[in-house]
Amino acid sequence: MNARHLPVAPDTGTAYGKPAPTYRKELTEVGPGTPMGELLRRYWHPIALAGDATDTPRKVRVLGEDLILFRDKSGRPGLVYPHCAHRGTSLFYGRVEERGIRCCYHGWMFDVQGHCVEQPCEPQGGRARDKVRQPWYPVQEQYGLVFAYLGPPDRKPVLPRYECLENLDPGEMLEANDRSIGGGGPQVIDCNWLQHYENLVDPFHVVVLHSTFSGTQFVEQMAVMPEVRWDTVELGVRTTSIRKFPDGKTFRRISQAGVPTLRVIPSPRVGKYGRVESIGWILPIDDTHFRIYVVGRVSEPGELAKMRSRQNGKLWEELSEEEHQRSPGDYEAMVSQGPIAGHSEEHLATTDRGVVMVRRYLQQQVEAVQRGEDPAGVSFDPQAPPVFFDAGNFLED
Repeated sequence: MNARHLPVAPDTGTAYGKPAPTYRKELTEVGPGTPMGELLRRYWHPIALAGDATDTPRKVRVLGEDLILFRDKSGRPGLVYPHCAHRGTSLFYGRVEERGIRCCYHGWMFDVQGHCVEQPCEPQGGRARDKVRQPWYPVQEQYGLVFAYLGPPDRKPVLPRYECLENLDPGEMLEANDRSIGGGGPQVIDCNWLQHYENLVDPFHVVVLHSTFSGTQFVEQMAVMPEVRWDTVELGVRTTSIRKFPDGKTFRRISQAGVPTLRVIPSPRVGKYGRVESIGWILPIDDTHFRIYVVGRVSEPGELAKMRSRQNGKLWEELSEEEHQRSPGDYEAMVSQGPIAGHSEEHLATTDRGVVMVRRYLQQQVEAVQRGEDPAGVSFDPQAPPVFFDAGNFLED
C-alpha cells in the first residue's frame, strides 16, 4: 500500500475550536451595581497610608471608582468625587485650605463631607450654596491607614478593630505598609483581586512554587508537604496545615481568608511562633488590578518591608525577565492566569477544596446582600470587641 494512503489517527485534544474562556462575573467584577461590588461596598476598605492624605490632592481608584483624597488644613481627611459639582473641573487641581478643597476653575470650596462652603464669584458668597453638595465618601483613620466606606449610607457599619493589632507585646509597635507584601510583585498587581484571595487558601503552592520549583523562597521547613484541612468559619475560610518535622516536632500553621478581603497569614519564614503578627487587606482597584495594604506588629521600624520575598537576594523589581521566568513567584503565577482567570477552563482537584469553599462562601455573602440582609463580619455596635483570629504558627512536641 502506498504510504500516502495509510490511515492516520486523527489528532485529539488540540486547541483548535476551543471556546473563549469565561469567568464568574458575580465574584470578580467589583464596580457599582455588580453583585461583588455591592457586597464589598458593605465594608470599610483601606485606600491609602495615613501619610498619603495631605494638602496635595491625590488620585485614588477604589472598586472601579476614581476619587480624590486630601487632608484639609484642619487635619481632617476627605474623599470626594473628582469632578467639581459646579462645572466638572477635576478637584485634582484644587487647592486645599483650612475648611476644605477649592476648585481651581471658579473657586467653589467643599468640606470633607462635600458641603459647599464658598462660591466666591456668586453674590454674597453664594446664597444658594447650601443646595449644592459634592459627592463624597466617609473616611476614618486607623492603624496608620485611611479607610473608606463606599456603600449605602443607611447600612454603614462601624470600622472594625482586630485583636492581633490591638494587644501588643512589650517592645512592639504597629507599622503600616503598602508595598504589596504577600503579592510578590509591584504595588499595583495587574490581575483580578480574587486570584490573590484564593491563593490564601492554597498551602500546596508553597511546596511547589516557593520551594521545589523556584528554590527556597521562604525557609526549608515550608517545603515539607503538609496535611491540610479547611473549615468555613464566621468570617471566611480557615486553613490548617500540619507539617511533621524530622526531629519529631509538629508544625501547625493556621491562616484565614477573611471578609471582606483580609489575608490573615502568619509569617512563612517560621522561627517566630505564636499568634499571627499582621493583617493584610487586598484592595480591588478595579476588575483587573489590586493592591495590598498590611499592618503588623514589629519590634523596629522597617521590619514589615523585610517580609517582602526575595530571590537570590533580589526584590521582584530587581529581577531580569529571565530571572522571573526561572524563579517565578506569586505574582507570575497569578498574573499569568490572565487579567481575570478563565474559570471555565479550570480542572479543580482535591487539593483545591479551599478554593471551592472560598468561592461558595463569597457567593453566599453576595446572595445575602441581594436578599437585603447584612453580610458576615459587619457590626453596628461601636462597643463591639476587636475581631479575633486564631491564625498563627505553632510548634508542638
